[in-house]
Amino acid sequence: MELMVIIALLLITLGSALSFRVRWITLPISVIALIMVSQISGGKFLEYTGFVVVIAILNLLSLGIMKKSQIKGVDFGLVALIGSATIYIVFTKDLAMILTTFVVVSVPTYMLVFVNDDIPNVKIGIKYVTFMVLATILFVIGALILSYNHNNFNGTVYILGYTLLIVGLALEVGAAPLHIWAPDVFSNADPIPVSIIASIAKIVPVVVALKILIATTSPLTASASMIAVGIGLISMFTGNIGALTSRELGRVLAYSSTANMGYIISAFVVLINPAFLPLAVAGILLQLIVNAAGKIGMFSAIKEGGGATHLMYLLALSFIGLPPLMGFWSKLFIAVSLINVGYTWLALLLVLNSTISVPYYLRVARDLSGNWVLSLGTIIGVVAALIMLVTLLPPSWFVSGVEKMMEFMTFNLGGM
Repeated sequence: MELMVIIALLLITLGSALSFRVRWITLPISVIALIMVSQISGGKFLEYTGFVVVIAILNLLSLGIMKKSQIKGVDFGLVALIGSATIYIVFTKDLAMILTTFVVVSVPTYMLVFVNDDIPNVKIGIKYVTFMVLATILFVIGALILSYNHNNFNGTVYILGYTLLIVGLALEVGAAPLHIWAPDVFSNADPIPVSIIASIAKIVPVVVALKILIATTSPLTASASMIAVGIGLISMFTGNIGALTSRELGRVLAYSSTANMGYIISAFVVLINPAFLPLAVAGILLQLIVNAAGKIGMFSAIKEGGGATHLMYLLALSFIGLPPLMGFWSKLFIAVSLINVGYTWLALLLVLNSTISVPYYLRVARDLSGNWVLSLGTIIGVVAALIMLVTLLPPSWFVSGVEKMMEFMTFNLGGM
């Protein structure tokens, strides 16, 4: 497994080096590297790796919409690196590699956020990097405290580690009340780098947090989970109300991401009953995929000045949760798992927030609507829409895949 990943990383490095002569040479090399890394599963968990590869390729293609890039060619390599790490994170059980992968996904976004078609956006870039560095520090310290406290358990230390981890995660993914960087970055940075930050870059932090919390569950998990529930609730309402009251498209989509992260973090409470954890994880992963595909499609449309009407409305309806689109199933799985562990009231508030989101998603779809034009943005929109339509066949197949994947979501902290 490690050999395949090393070869893929060498290919990405070679492609990035060659891109200073021919920018586009990195694109096919990056795709090959992604496919190579996806093979480490040995054909297992295609439900996850397949979606990640497609999302990463959409991110790669979206870079082609930019007329210029201050890091031409290297930007493809950075996205391929993020995509490779997003596949690898599920299969590694080594704490050092888990945390290294978290950092590997975060750092490339530091470079991407500066990139645009004109001069580098230094002000927004510095703001984003400052918050992300703080998020990484809090997250890693929290993870280390939880891990090393696991074998010499101390309740106070556990609560401290859990709090730092969740706070770091919330800051990293833009969940309220630690979302303060997101509206400005989403509305002022170039839409294409933002689409990467808002999509594939959000998957690894959530998966790493889940792996750490699953491995370090304790008698205090139920009490500590109230921190995740609180952040989830604040994020849902702040995100949806903020999006309702905003008019600039980038800002609306920033608050939309905040709401989506609220749905996801609230599902962390299901760790109190492992029997329902596979369903919750399936909902979390599907919601991450919905957020990723939808944000890529919409931000690509913003960059091109509009998208095809039918595609924009389909993406919006999936975000809302209209059955049988993927956004319906992701929220259903999260809600059902919450009900099963005794948090019916939280599931009802999730449904309420989905209802609140209806007006602004339809407004975004209307504002982005345009004619069908053969362009890279339209192609990306078509693929994003097809992802939302995959669940026309009820995704029990995805839940089954996650049940098998749960073996790799746990790891032994013995000896630490």
